[in-house]
Amino acid sequence: MEYMLEVVIVPVSDVDRSSAFYTERLGFRLDVDYWPSPVFRVVQLTPSGSACSVQIGVGLTDAEPGSARGLYLVVPDLEATRAELARRGVDVGQIRHKAPVETWQGGFEPGADPEHRDYASFAEFNDPDGNVWTLQERGFPPS
Repeated sequence: MEYMLEVVIVPVSDVDRSSAFYTERLGFRLDVDYWPSPVFRVVQLTPSGSACSVQIGVGLTDAEPGSARGLYLVVPDLEATRAELARRGVDVGQIRHKAPVETWQGGFEPGADPEHRDYASFAEFNDPDGNVWTLQERGFPPS
């Protein structure tokens, strides 16, 4: 079997406000804004470099706006991404890393993993409704 995750629905209360956040602040590409009636609207947005898109809209889900958790954006340089998002007005939390990485049992220490190991460093931010996104570092460019 082969699976490809292509779309994740994120529940929001104000589609226009959220669309602006995802495109202007996060830099997602607007793929679709289909609004055939007042009770149905689909806005599809895709993060740069991603094969999976996000859909927001009206009539897509009965989930409570702001209830999405566990949404990960994987980036090669967490510190640079955090700085760019902050420059764009996104309130990104402090970077933290797994500690100790080798025998990790859920603990964290401040800052990026000193060795920039894949899947070891994280930072979080919320969209305007409080949906929680996690930035995770993988593929840090060697110096």
